[in-house]
Amino acid sequence: MTKTASSVWVECLSFIEDNIKPQAYKTWFEPIKPVKLSGEALTIQVPSKFFYEWLEEHYIKLLRVALVKQLGEDAKLIYDVRMENNYSSNNPHTVKIPSSNRNPINPQGISFPMDVNKRELKNPFIIPGIQKVKIESQLNPNYNFENFIEGDSNRLARSASMAVSNKPGGTSFNPLLIYGGVGLGKTHLAHAIGVEIKDKYPDKIVLYISSEKFTQQYIDSVKGNSRNDFIHFYQMIDVLIIDDVQFLSGKTGTQDVFFHIFNHLHQNGKQVILTSDKAPVDMQDIEQRLLSRFKWGLSAELQAPDYETRVSILQNQLYRDGVEMPFEIVEYIAKNIKSNVRELEGVLISLIAQASFNRKEFTLALTKQIVDKFVKNTKREVSIEYIQKIVSNYFELDVATLQSKTRKRHIVQARQLAMYFAKRMTKASLASIGSQIGKRDHATVLHACKTVDNLTETDKQFRKYVDDITKKLTF
Repeated sequence: MTKTASSVWVECLSFIEDNIKPQAYKTWFEPIKPVKLSGEALTIQVPSKFFYEWLEEHYIKLLRVALVKQLGEDAKLIYDVRMENNYSSNNPHTVKIPSSNRNPINPQGISFPMDVNKRELKNPFIIPGIQKVKIESQLNPNYNFENFIEGDSNRLARSASMAVSNKPGGTSFNPLLIYGGVGLGKTHLAHAIGVEIKDKYPDKIVLYISSEKFTQQYIDSVKGNSRNDFIHFYQMIDVLIIDDVQFLSGKTGTQDVFFHIFNHLHQNGKQVILTSDKAPVDMQDIEQRLLSRFKWGLSAELQAPDYETRVSILQNQLYRDGVEMPFEIVEYIAKNIKSNVRELEGVLISLIAQASFNRKEFTLALTKQIVDKFVKNTKREVSIEYIQKIVSNYFELDVATLQSKTRKRHIVQARQLAMYFAKRMTKASLASIGSQIGKRDHATVLHACKTVDNLTETDKQFRKYVDDITKKLTF
């Protein structure tokens, strides 16, 4: 039987698939197309220069063995590389590059990529060399598990974070995505994991970086023609922590490079930790292949702290600062500042500063004055609890009836309006909104929002409901 490029490549793939992990096979070999067989030389088409370089660095020995089995010792491999930044689908620009393992002699004078282990990579953090001890973690040691107060609102996220810090890369929580609104402790937990891992496993490379800085480094690497150095640097990390991953939205180049970095780390048992202000299901303009990987591990939500947790946070802060304060003042702050931890601590710092600068005692009157000013001067995020109260009052219902399972039309509409305003006026996820409004799922909330949008356009009375409630919530 006459051999063809397709038949040879099918046999090669059969051998390769038996010798690597399924995910690696799917990522790096399924996209390859056989192009031409000329004697002992097989030409294969790969999607990009980066793809070709990855194969040469990681799978060249495997490719060599597979080809020799099919074509003999003189087997040669040539890559038909689609060059990056080419937008013409009719006449794509390709370059043919022979594999560096085909022959020690290079008759075409093409310079091959240097072995990554024989050269110094450019570190995006401007730290010379690539030795483990030279890479700073960028962690803040003040953010640790000891000063992260546990409560019902964060127990799952904290427990998962502890599990990851005890066995990085060795749990099913990989990646671990921590999400929630502003000031609820996402960054604190992310740092705490890194700090704990560095303490338990000093030899591991742990790196914390914001998604904005990661994006800027990628842009700089493209400008400086060091994109591959950028990729190789991040592939060395044992524990990668990326904060505010939602800011990758719409940045297709950065998402593409992060996809390859993520795949490499995950396949090699490295730990990835991500934070976001929303759940994967609510993220916009993030590639589906990335979102699917975010869901591989665990997505843990941080919610606004309940009253008991708020009291504990305030008392812990006072203890760390060595300040004594009457409990009635702590209680007043906890009852009136509900949205997030950052605002709680902000009020406490303002109160301590006012009392010390003016040499005043901590009094309830002073506390009320500061809380009132703080709430007035801070763009307050309306809570889901408050929205339910306003909507219930408007329809002359109690909150329990609003949350009930009844299907009476006016109650269903009130419930849908509460979900609609919660989605519009808070940063809570769809799942969180549904959970707080009668233990519904995220699909119910999504349906409610669409229903409200449709009725607002077609029903004058319903539009009046929306306008009236909007005024009550914003004034």
